[in-house]
Amino acid sequence: MKRIFLFSAVGLMVSAFTSCVVMSPKKYKALLANRDSLNTDLGSARNSNESLEKTIGRLKQDTADLYGKLNELGGKYKDVDGKYKTLKSNSSSAISKLSDDLKKREQRLKEVEDVLRKRDEATNQLKEKLQQALLGFTKSGLTVEMKDGKVYVSLMDKLLFPSGSIVIDEKGKQALTQLAKVLKEQPEIIIAVEGHTDSQKINNLGQIKDNWDLSVLRSTSVVRFLTENEKVPGVRLTATGKGEFQPLESNSSADGRSRNRRIEVVLSPKLDELYNLIKQ
Repeated sequence: MKRIFLFSAVGLMVSAFTSCVVMSPKKYKALLANRDSLNTDLGSARNSNESLEKTIGRLKQDTADLYGKLNELGGKYKDVDGKYKTLKSNSSSAISKLSDDLKKREQRLKEVEDVLRKRDEATNQLKEKLQQALLGFTKSGLTVEMKDGKVYVSLMDKLLFPSGSIVIDEKGKQALTQLAKVLKEQPEIIIAVEGHTDSQKINNLGQIKDNWDLSVLRSTSVVRFLTENEKVPGVRLTATGKGEFQPLESNSSADGRSRNRRIEVVLSPKLDELYNLIKQ
């Protein structure tokens, strides 16, 4: 707008000078003043224009920078979005795998519980059979009980052996024969024969040096009778001596010592199926 005004003024001045009209000094000075004002306005306009051009340049550069940052952010977004999709896919796969593993473990736990339940049922049945088979010997110091999933047949030494002897007497043989009948009907049962004594020191028993010897030799006598006379497979039996170190009662009384002198036949079900399940 200022340029149009400036050019109009200049045009008027040119017209004035080219005309043959003689101007008064006053008009001439006014024209000069007007020219100076117009020159000042022109300089200001030029400065303002340069400033605007610089501002436009900065804005163009800022716009270019913003487009660059926008493109950079767009690339980062695509990268993050890709990682998120990959993570989501992997998470879904991991959750699916975890769910499958949990189902398998639950199934295995159920199988283990079934095996344990069947074992307990079989052990209870075995206990009942033994109690029935050995009923006639309970008054002679024989007991049948179940502990920790095993059946314990405890025979006091007076039922099996003469005092200080490792040779089984006739009444003891009768009890072991009844026991063997049940054992042979249960081929999956593992048999451990344990000898126990009281704490009294051994005197004048020849080759038997101490309670360790006595407990071991009495357990091997029982195992030998079961395998040789009753034909229970030897692979199923183990003979051990515990000496005086697992008493049932205090050795301070005669009754307590009598109970501690015993043979324990420990019957355990085979747990191969359970072990195989646990290994899986």
